[in-house]
Amino acid sequence: MFLLSAAKTANENAQIIPAIEPEVIQARIPAYFEKLVDWVATNRVELATALFAGIVLFLLLSLLKKWAYNWSLKTPQQRSIRAILARAAAKTSRFFRIMVAMELVSVAANTPPFLARIIAFVFTISAVLQVAVWARELALGFIDRRAGSSDQENETLNNAMTLIRLFVSFSIFAIATIVILDNLGVNVTGLVAGLGVGGIAIGLAAQGIFSDLFAALSIIFDKPFRVGDTIGYEDSIATVEKIGMKSTRLRSIGGEQLIISNSKLLEMEITNMTMTGYRRTLYPIGVIYQTPPEKARAIPGLLEKIVKAEGAKFVRAGFTGFGDSSINFELYFDIHSESYDEIFATRHRIGVAIVDAFNTEGLEFAYPTQTTFTAAPDGRMIMPYAGKPSKP
Repeated sequence: MFLLSAAKTANENAQIIPAIEPEVIQARIPAYFEKLVDWVATNRVELATALFAGIVLFLLLSLLKKWAYNWSLKTPQQRSIRAILARAAAKTSRFFRIMVAMELVSVAANTPPFLARIIAFVFTISAVLQVAVWARELALGFIDRRAGSSDQENETLNNAMTLIRLFVSFSIFAIATIVILDNLGVNVTGLVAGLGVGGIAIGLAAQGIFSDLFAALSIIFDKPFRVGDTIGYEDSIATVEKIGMKSTRLRSIGGEQLIISNSKLLEMEITNMTMTGYRRTLYPIGVIYQTPPEKARAIPGLLEKIVKAEGAKFVRAGFTGFGDSSINFELYFDIHSESYDEIFATRHRIGVAIVDAFNTEGLEFAYPTQTTFTAAPDGRMIMPYAGKPSKP
């Protein structure tokens, strides 16, 4: 379909732009030459002034390019906006600088129409191509800036940079080509339609690949997590080891390597445990109903001492309710660490310290029990545990 559209466009352009015979061109050359000689003789002063201004402009643009190039090499922050703009300015081509100077001369020296049209046309081509080069450099620079500064984080971006450069370059220079052809008077409607249909076909054919690739780029740019972060999703907790172009590799708490596609991972609700800076932990604690009231009152203070002694931050502790077989308490504390191993170890120390302190204080943990009460034939309650025998 694309070839048919291009051929149709070529036929239409052949009908719009009439063919010029070689004899006609040969006859026009002497006339153009005479006009050029007359113009130089008539506008000597204006032409000399314009040439001087054009040379000065060319030298200024050259100095600006050289300064931008040197500044981009010396700046320590290569991902700063100024460094990106300097690198883009350093990409200014000599052809564009020459054409800017020639356009200035053409405007200031009353250039003959036929020569002015040629200079304007070539200047337009150089300007469009130069803008495309600047746009490409700026786009790639801002992509690299948004990705971050970590080498591990940029590993995926470096792997995908070839495709990114290809995509950005093709898109920008395709637009530049269309603009140039449009200035030539070519009907680009068929070309644009063909490129659009071709792009849709390629997108549908590689939908799965592009979905994971764009998901990988979304992870790098949006930064929901990074390499080394501990994340939780569904019922799994794992550490991010590598963010690939198609999948992300995770290391679970049990040591297994988990591999999941980027698009599926982003569809889940992810908890980044590293970004919180601390982890809040809840310990529900139940003691038996036979606990003396004075010991029950001392439980929150005892828990606070244990938490502070283990280096965690005490939040709150206290009575929460009467259970079926226990008096219930709750303990909240924060562990300020980004390492899941350290958080796990601190929780372990606090739990063991609570068991040790309760044994020392004579506090018994409750467990599910059921007590059956029976009555004697005379209606007296028979206790379910050994006690003082009743008198007959």
